[in-house]
Amino acid sequence: MKTERSAELFARAQKVIPGGVNSPVRAFKSVGGTPLFIARAKGPYIWDVDGNKYIDLIGSWGPMILGHADPSVVEAMKNAVERGSSYGAPTEGEVRLAEIVLKRVPSMERLRLVSSGTEAVMSVIRVARAFTKRDAILKFEGCYHGHADYLLAKAGSGVATLGLPDSPGVPADFTKHTLTAPFNDLDAVKAIFASKGKEIACIVIEPVIGNSGLIPPDPGYLQALIDIAHQHGALMIFDEVMTGFRLHTGGAQGLYGLTPDLSAFGKVIGGGMPLAAYGGRAEIMDLVAPAGPVYQAGTLSGNPVAVAAGIATLEQLGTSGIYNRLDQAAKTLEEGLAGALDDTRTKGRIQRVGSMFTLFFNDGSPVRSFEDAKKCDHAKFKSFFHGMLERGIYLPPSGYEAAFLSLAHTKEDIERTVEAAKAVLSK
Repeated sequence: MKTERSAELFARAQKVIPGGVNSPVRAFKSVGGTPLFIARAKGPYIWDVDGNKYIDLIGSWGPMILGHADPSVVEAMKNAVERGSSYGAPTEGEVRLAEIVLKRVPSMERLRLVSSGTEAVMSVIRVARAFTKRDAILKFEGCYHGHADYLLAKAGSGVATLGLPDSPGVPADFTKHTLTAPFNDLDAVKAIFASKGKEIACIVIEPVIGNSGLIPPDPGYLQALIDIAHQHGALMIFDEVMTGFRLHTGGAQGLYGLTPDLSAFGKVIGGGMPLAAYGGRAEIMDLVAPAGPVYQAGTLSGNPVAVAAGIATLEQLGTSGIYNRLDQAAKTLEEGLAGALDDTRTKGRIQRVGSMFTLFFNDGSPVRSFEDAKKCDHAKFKSFFHGMLERGIYLPPSGYEAAFLSLAHTKEDIERTVEAAKAVLSK
């Protein structure tokens, strides 16, 4: 596999961009080697600048649920950009997208469009603090909620991948109101609320962790958190930037039948374009300016091209049976990879929820927390990653990230992925 052109571009990039990349995990620091520079993508495939073709199991970290360059999404964006790429004024598309989301997510009565997941979570926490008139928040170890200063405490994802501290440049005062607990540990949450319950404005959580590898919640865990929050006058926030419209037509909350007070969405909602949203109960969201006093603004919020991509994506995902189809394809891949582990007598475990999954190299025990994820064999993952890459399978370049299947992946793509895994694990 030739990668000379990628290596050349990476050398140039490091002279003008910190670390040579515009988001840290892209640098391959966790797995070593030179990051691939991508030239184009179509359906379930990507091609790098050296002409190598790969089955893509990253999908731009989740949003490409329909596959790359889906014709209906491309057409919608073309039509939108021909009318003008940005107005800084309201559009009909914003209203239409909001109506689609609110219809599919019953907990949402109002929403505000923004441009990134970081912006959505930062804003929704501000609203929660204003509504409760409290300062503290409770988050969970290994959950990543964007790079706002106070959310980088024990944040998993790229922070864990690079082995960094929470983050230099974040004053201690910025995180003094951020409390953390282990994921799937109710006793820890109860102890924190027993001590500081009157100070806590909200609990914020990835309902299914995708930023420590794929870690599902224990049965009943999320509802218990909602109950604890409400008992103490706090709000429950689901960060569905990754899971929203990826796991179910109503997100993780739809999959599990739960009702958080507030939610943040991103990735799939924008169909691969920079778009996100936050929202929830009307009485809370009506605090947001100009309806209320909580200020939040954005010049490119509700960008018409991004909105068009989001509408085209969600319309396709509204087709009956579409999530069952995706789940069945992901189940086939899961079973195939589990079989590859068994056939090669490799210790490990596949964890999957819907079309999100991670292969952990451990003794086969469930990975229930960030601590469990850290104990996995990341050197083994590094070797596996490069072996799969050489065979044309593009996985996340970190054992702390989830992989994603799309509706564009074929039976043959899945079979090829499984066969590649068997070959790599047999070495």
